[in-house]
Amino acid sequence: MTRVLLIFFLTSLLSWSGATVTDITPYDIDAQHYMKIRILDQRVLSYPNINGHHFSEISDLAYDKQKHLLYLLSDQGIVFTFSANFDKKISAFKPLRAVKLVKRDGKNFKRWRNDSEGMTLGKRGRLLISFEGRAKIGSFDKNGKMQKNYKIPYKLRNPKNYRSRNKSLEALARHPKYGILTAAEWPLKKQKSKEQTIYALSGKEWYFRAENATSSAVVGMEVMDDGNLLILERAYSGLTSPVIITLKKIWLKRCKKRSTCRSEILAQFDTGKGWYIDNFEGLAKVGKNRYVIVSDDNDNFYQRTLLVYFEIIK
Repeated sequence: MTRVLLIFFLTSLLSWSGATVTDITPYDIDAQHYMKIRILDQRVLSYPNINGHHFSEISDLAYDKQKHLLYLLSDQGIVFTFSANFDKKISAFKPLRAVKLVKRDGKNFKRWRNDSEGMTLGKRGRLLISFEGRAKIGSFDKNGKMQKNYKIPYKLRNPKNYRSRNKSLEALARHPKYGILTAAEWPLKKQKSKEQTIYALSGKEWYFRAENATSSAVVGMEVMDDGNLLILERAYSGLTSPVIITLKKIWLKRCKKRSTCRSEILAQFDTGKGWYIDNFEGLAKVGKNRYVIVSDDNDNFYQRTLLVYFEIIK
């Protein structure tokens, strides 16, 4: 009987899929007014596969407000497209398709060159995607075919300049004034360990200080309504240490050449303080002062793909 129940439980678990409401907040926290954000909705995303592609390891997302399409990027080089509305809550959320990213000639990227990490919406509905390993930024059409390979600043081209091949172009955004912006997960080798840099493809740079938590890294970036940047930082240094997620505003407009930009922590989630969070890696703007963050489950049974919808309170 016990064996039958166990098989039933595992079968039910494996067949279940959807976007289920959850709660990541500690019991003593008011989700409607936490620091400088208001948490509007929280979901666990669980889908066995979409169009034959395994749904896991989501590293970033982007939202097309006109078409109500949410794109979720796997670091295995897969883009999943969902319909989604972001009002008071997340609604009309449904998987539509999945495509594999390929080169301009339609051929697959080599295994060590398809580590897709950052994504933002480009012109004409195309997706801009950044890659680790051999760092690059490309533009892709709706079928996942690369249309353009952008020239990145010289110091970002050499893998030896990064602290690790797995710590390169993690975050990506498109600014109305400065164009495509990117950031490495950790500062380059020649920089101080806490001096983070935002790079424009034009060569312009901005600097800000990473949080003091061990291994604090830039994992997401988005342009805010006022033209400044919202940065997603993740600190994780081992199973015995807390996971700390920070949402930070960086003032680009008030940043002088070679000086550290002014920054402000808008929210911080710490597993050591009761937050039931996971490995948040992706950030996207979905409306005025409204954003979503997503976590990478590392294709691990014990981790979750979390989608959290929140508003920045002025």
